[in-house]
Amino acid sequence: MTIPRRSQSAGKERLIGWIVGFTDGEGCFSVSIFKNSTTRLGWQVFPEFSVTQGEKSLPALHKFREFFKCGSLVRNARKDNHREDLHRYVVRSVADLQKHIIPFFHRHALRTAKQRDFLIFADLVARIARQEHLTQRGMISIAKRVATMNRRKPSNFLSSSETIRRTSC
Repeated sequence: MTIPRRSQSAGKERLIGWIVGFTDGEGCFSVSIFKNSTTRLGWQVFPEFSVTQGEKSLPALHKFREFFKCGSLVRNARKDNHREDLHRYVVRSVADLQKHIIPFFHRHALRTAKQRDFLIFADLVARIARQEHLTQRGMISIAKRVATMNRRKPSNFLSSSETIRRTSC
């Protein structure tokens, strides 16, 4: 008796479903705006896709890096209320976000409220790629859009000297 082999495409579809589900639960699409006196406007826009896991689940983050073929793994030794070190798979490069992360999640939609945040994130990364953040008008527009992300209270970056961070973590 011959045991049927699982098709390669079925395995890939399962992996895609796992990536989407894992991101829905543990992923984060964020855009931060930092005060930075070395930039033309005094502010820096910083997009990031990340997935966080404890030390014991580090192999899951390696799967993300292998799958997307970009990004890096970062260890966060601060334990807070966790019993183990946390690790993050992060993609910060606008080029990698546009080439790997955003097209994937456009093709394979998230199934939670995080989908809305992803769509805003994708729009903001496109604006950054067009260098809209290099003009005051563009930066204001981006900051207003950042303020709509991730169900948090909006902040006005122009009246604050602190970092504005909107995350769905």
